[in-house]
Amino acid sequence: MRTNFDRVYVTAQEDVAVLTLNHPEVMNAASLELVEGMGKALSHIEENPGFRAIVITGEGRGFCSGANLSGPDLGSGLRDAGAVLESHFHPLLRRLRDLNIPLVTAVNGAAAGVGMSLALMGDIVLAARSAYFLQAFARIGLVPDGGSTWLLPRLIGLARARELSMLAEKLPAEKALEWGLINRVCDDASLMDDALAMAHRLAQGPASLALIRRLYWQSPENSYEAQINEERQAQRRAGKTSDFGEGVAAFLQKRPAKFTGQ
Repeated sequence: MRTNFDRVYVTAQEDVAVLTLNHPEVMNAASLELVEGMGKALSHIEENPGFRAIVITGEGRGFCSGANLSGPDLGSGLRDAGAVLESHFHPLLRRLRDLNIPLVTAVNGAAAGVGMSLALMGDIVLAARSAYFLQAFARIGLVPDGGSTWLLPRLIGLARARELSMLAEKLPAEKALEWGLINRVCDDASLMDDALAMAHRLAQGPASLALIRRLYWQSPENSYEAQINEERQAQRRAGKTSDFGEGVAAFLQKRPAKFTGQ
């Protein structure tokens, strides 16, 4: 079943929601219309308790080629290039960060500019062998955005982050894997099958996956003492879930656990 939104659609694959960016004529460049559509799609997913994981991918031959500079909302006539970040892009990125279910990104083709930032929001990032990543901002006289200057140094180190952003050169999927930017490279033909398999695996996981997501997002800003305190608080919440009881019972009975996400 397919549910359409502005430049985005959602399909249900059992317990996995597949959110597809749908403006292939411009390689899914992120217009404000598309960003708003993603927000509505995420609300649709969050309101459906049957979804326990999300896959984000792009229609056609690209994941997302960056901001849509050909449209009236993000073109060169825009006086404040940062205003739309706070009004549209930042709320979307925060929603992706704060999801209560796991997120897999399936990068098919180009992930450029803010499209690269969207791709890297995945808990697990899979890329097609033909895919590439591009910090395109310097090519048009802008600075990295979408959280790039926070994400990249933490994922691949400061030297490589500077290189990607200042030289604005394509980073092929295989090199991105070698650098530790992504999790896996897949054959182009099997990317979505592999992404769905990963998402279904995560969807069968315990409620504590939401807490794990949060801990790793908090970790870079915390001291050691602060982080072990966050772990204590999260462990207390995890210990009160029915999934914890099921996990212990399954362990003692030497059988696979059947988690419900509760």
